[in-house]
Amino acid sequence: MAVSKLEVSDLVNLKLLPAWVKEPAAWPRYERYAADDRLEQTGGRRPRRSRGKNPPAESSRRRRGMLRNGTRKSEFRRREPRTPTPAAPPALAVRFLPNPAVFESVVAQIKSESLAYSLLALARLFLEKPGRYDVCLKATAESPLHRLGDNGVLAIDRDFLERNAFRFACDEFYKVDVTQSDPIKGNFSNVARCRLSGTLLGPTNYHTYQPQLRALYEQRFSRRMSFAEYVRHVELANEPALIERWKEEARKITTFTTLREEVPASFASAADAERHFRSRYLPNLIRPVEEATISGVASRGLRDRVLHRAIEEAWAREMRSPSNLIQELAARFRQAGLHLFRHRRGMLFVSPTRVRPFVHEQAGVSSGVKAILETLAGNPGMRRRELLEKIAAHIAPEEMEARKLQVASDLRWLIDEGYVIEFNDGSLDLPRARNAPPPSEQAVSRNHPDAEGLREKVSAPALLALPYSWPTTLSGGAEVPPS
Repeated sequence: MAVSKLEVSDLVNLKLLPAWVKEPAAWPRYERYAADDRLEQTGGRRPRRSRGKNPPAESSRRRRGMLRNGTRKSEFRRREPRTPTPAAPPALAVRFLPNPAVFESVVAQIKSESLAYSLLALARLFLEKPGRYDVCLKATAESPLHRLGDNGVLAIDRDFLERNAFRFACDEFYKVDVTQSDPIKGNFSNVARCRLSGTLLGPTNYHTYQPQLRALYEQRFSRRMSFAEYVRHVELANEPALIERWKEEARKITTFTTLREEVPASFASAADAERHFRSRYLPNLIRPVEEATISGVASRGLRDRVLHRAIEEAWAREMRSPSNLIQELAARFRQAGLHLFRHRRGMLFVSPTRVRPFVHEQAGVSSGVKAILETLAGNPGMRRRELLEKIAAHIAPEEMEARKLQVASDLRWLIDEGYVIEFNDGSLDLPRARNAPPPSEQAVSRNHPDAEGLREKVSAPALLALPYSWPTTLSGGAEVPPS
């Protein structure tokens, strides 16, 4: 069995040497220094040491020796790792609006039934899927918005749009054709490969290597690292299979033909087409915008990372407290002819019927209606089955069927007239005695005392049947309620 060789430094680090070996020498060895400052100052004579004083500390002599050898003292200090300061989010106004098509479906369903829906639950239901809402962006002086063309990519950074304008708008201005050329001749022993993306760049001595390397860096990694750092992630592979695969990929020739010119021009490389694009189309393509509205699906795939992060943070705040979306829904529900009222500690609800209290002590009503009102007054939140069991507790079995029909008829009349509220979760309750018109909507916090009771699943098939599927987590860590 071979014995591995141990170095002296290993023993020192493990502290296995005898104590006399670890003791420092009584006096430093001056032969490793070029000269002594004190000898230079006194012309070669040692300065007289004062009695009763100890010799200079070894650390100070060692420090002077390091400074004479050209080493700075700061280089030996331990540098604490610096935590990068996160960039401040842009001062951008972000609003979430219900998608018009989805909103019309919800209004149609609410009008088809005599049920009351919680605006808090509806707002969160709209925010759950990106296809159910739109995002309205409003520029500010600190965060201007720029757009590529009339309906192109949005970005806060104009330089970002200028750098990537050709990649974003290439299909609108050029027709791209890919053809096969003759097989590549020559023997190549290796091929360069990007470890981050797996892209084969070709041999380093091939004429397309440098342009492809620079193009890949600009398109995918320029915002993450410098070019020098990116080059360290390029490796050389000598597998014959990879070399053959690169030869097949390199045979593809891409040509670009203009689409908006009377006499079409063709370019044999992307670099030539991009130069034409920048000189002909780019100067008038990027425009500042004051306000823009995009779909929720488009907001999840924005190219500008700063703008994407701003929308993501605004979405997370809105999910916790959807006060802005509740205001928008309330205004649109009123325009659609629906009625809003406050119930359950002031929470907002929407219903197709105008709810109102029924003062049955001042009006002559049937015994069945009176029994329903008195039972709900003493037991709010009951369901239909519980209400029937409570009212028909002392009814004879032969009269039970007729009594059920009578209770169902009276309850339907009370709900349609707004004297009884039936919520979408099946619970029944009476309107508040003083049901003033709802004022301007206020912020609803997740920590509201009654918020847990209002998180029931809204039975809206028009919403839940949408064919949208989206990941349940975002790149910043915000969680989406399960669909």
